[in-house]
Amino acid sequence: MRAKEARSWTLVWLITVGNSLAFSFPTLNLHQKLNVRQNSIRFAAAVSATSVNGDITNEEDDEGEKKNVESVPEIRLNIFEKARTVTSVCTSGTMCTLSVQEGIEGSPFGTHVDYVLDDEGNPVLLMNEMSMHTINIEKAKNMESTPMVTLFTQLGGGGSSVGGKDLQDVSRCSLTGKVEKISPTAPDMDAIRMRYSIQHAYADQVMDSPRFAFYRLVPESIYFVGGFGVSSKWVNAEDYGAANPDILAKDASEIVERINMNHKTDLMLTSNQLLDIETPIERTRMTNVDRLGMDIRVTYQSGRNRNKLITDEFRIGFRIPVISVEDAKSEILKVFQESWEQANGYSWDGEEPGSSVPIVKIAEDSLG
Repeated sequence: MRAKEARSWTLVWLITVGNSLAFSFPTLNLHQKLNVRQNSIRFAAAVSATSVNGDITNEEDDEGEKKNVESVPEIRLNIFEKARTVTSVCTSGTMCTLSVQEGIEGSPFGTHVDYVLDDEGNPVLLMNEMSMHTINIEKAKNMESTPMVTLFTQLGGGGSSVGGKDLQDVSRCSLTGKVEKISPTAPDMDAIRMRYSIQHAYADQVMDSPRFAFYRLVPESIYFVGGFGVSSKWVNAEDYGAANPDILAKDASEIVERINMNHKTDLMLTSNQLLDIETPIERTRMTNVDRLGMDIRVTYQSGRNRNKLITDEFRIGFRIPVISVEDAKSEILKVFQESWEQANGYSWDGEEPGSSVPIVKIAEDSLG
């Protein structure tokens, strides 16, 4: 088809799907809806990206650095950013201390706790002196200088929502380190009080009580799990502290939920056209989105055994890093658009739609 005709049909598709995306995400005013349409039509023509298909092995070493993937564009957060994003999005978790209760002395004891992060990413907790975890910590100090505790926090289980998403799919972190009471004269006490008051409504009623005090957990070891069958690594605590959470962290769960709910056809089209899956697809869904791209999990039949299902997870990168939710919508729309163009046989001056979209397979799991 001639390029002029292709552009005409594509514009019709963009306006149609642009409307769909505008109403699928949180309510927008008319000006914002027009921006969604305008943004979805602009292309990052000046940005070059190499399409990468197939498995990548040893893509990250134990410190989260890329290895042997010089041809892969930067389309994934490093391991430190991923861990920092989890702890930043979540506002509560399970803290494990060593019990001092008679009969179960020394056993792991898990309790629910709320927290905020300080500027270095250290969890800060407002704890009652009568809480069992506080008692365990204080009594342990009589036996050793500073006791070690572990804080476990998970997307969807700690201050964020993923709707009906399987929690095995979500990222989580375990932070192990020493916890100490913060002095009321600490330099960052004003900032801590403000953050806690904003994040946890009850804090204003109790933070000045003599029975409550702020404690800081300084991680020495951090264990990050990206989701079922995806990745699990020990994270260097200093690099974690220096990392920044993803800019879409607070909105990612809602974007993922709405895309999976309202754009199943676009996800299936993308899986069929861009991911080169030749056998029938049973299910496809978005599992994550951040400023560099989105993750798509596809379950499909094995070519040799139709009773066997293969689940692959792909990273589809954005051509430009996004700096807002609106940018993320635009980049997602571009991927859907190029999948639609490819399915309908359109091309731009001989270039196949989707050929320059950076794609890597990040996980594979046999389920039968």
